[in-house]
Amino acid sequence: MLGVLNAAHDRWRVTWRGGRYLLENLLTTTVTLAAAPLMCVPSLAGPWVEFHRRRAGSLLGRPVEPCPHRTPRGLRWLATQLVTGLPAGALALLLLGCLLGVPVLTASWWALPTTPWLPVVSTPLTSWGTALSLGLTNVVVLAALAALVLPPLARAHARCCLAVLAASPAERLVARVTELSRTRADVLQAHSAELRRIERDLHDGTQARLVAIAMRLAVAGRSLSRDPEGAAVLVREAHAETENAMTELRSVIRTIYPPVLADQGLSGALGALTSRSGVPTRIDVGPLGEVPAAVEAVAYFVVTEALANIARHSGATSASVRVDRHGPLLRAEIVDDGTGGADATRGSGLDGMRRRAAALDGTMNVTSPPGGPTVITVELPCA
Repeated sequence: MLGVLNAAHDRWRVTWRGGRYLLENLLTTTVTLAAAPLMCVPSLAGPWVEFHRRRAGSLLGRPVEPCPHRTPRGLRWLATQLVTGLPAGALALLLLGCLLGVPVLTASWWALPTTPWLPVVSTPLTSWGTALSLGLTNVVVLAALAALVLPPLARAHARCCLAVLAASPAERLVARVTELSRTRADVLQAHSAELRRIERDLHDGTQARLVAIAMRLAVAGRSLSRDPEGAAVLVREAHAETENAMTELRSVIRTIYPPVLADQGLSGALGALTSRSGVPTRIDVGPLGEVPAAVEAVAYFVVTEALANIARHSGATSASVRVDRHGPLLRAEIVDDGTGGADATRGSGLDGMRRRAAALDGTMNVTSPPGGPTVITVELPCA
């Protein structure tokens, strides 16, 4: 019985959502007709058209990417609204109006001078028994009609709206070229910054130690015959500096391509990374198949940077990392229970993560409401 009630509730919710969508279309189409000349002004019509695209996408459960507005497309949408939006909205208004009006007519039959007319099944009302039975019959019939008609009609109109307002192939090509140009600029900028960092690390660290080693060995060579013990001390110091230089050099190499990826693969590298995280972290890695080295490096960098940010800034007590494969996409999701409020637009480490993902034509999404939790999702193409 409970299952039947839940199913009926879900069905009515879907019906009401479709009816509300059509009623809103009826209202917005009327407003658009009153201001039809403004549809020729892109700066005014663009946001209005995008509003309807987002509504249609929300009804269908589809993500809707921003689309540049062009006047002909807006005029086509207006024509579509006149042909489909007005009739569909009027039908929804009629069905829902009758459905909501039946209880009122049924309850007031005795006070009206003439017998109330019920919209579907009607007969003279002479008693409460007749009124309630006919009223219930009308409600059931109208609710069934609304459930059968309104959801598919709303979905059909939403699909039509998205089709009319979709970008043309030329516009999609322009948008793609623009995105690739921006991504290329980001990649070049990130590459230049990475080269400067490597050069600085080598110059200030490894190179300085190698110069010190060369100087000690030169002094040891000159003093070897007259002061063997002093020369031995210098050689031992040079040996110690050599060890330090090798450690620094390995550290620099690790930032270019972590050796742990070559030794243990992405799954093992992430397991080792989360085990030494500053916040207790649960790791879940699904079957990944063959992943290009560049994708592994970016995924490892993203998780490393995310866990470092969590330890430094979030105030979290726990975190989780999940990495899996969805067809051609490698998907990494990092979640923490911290204070939230992370913003990738403020030039933080999140922006560097976004740039790394964009360099491979990947995407990064950050959800971090005040109070948390923070969810970072990165998708990288592996094909």
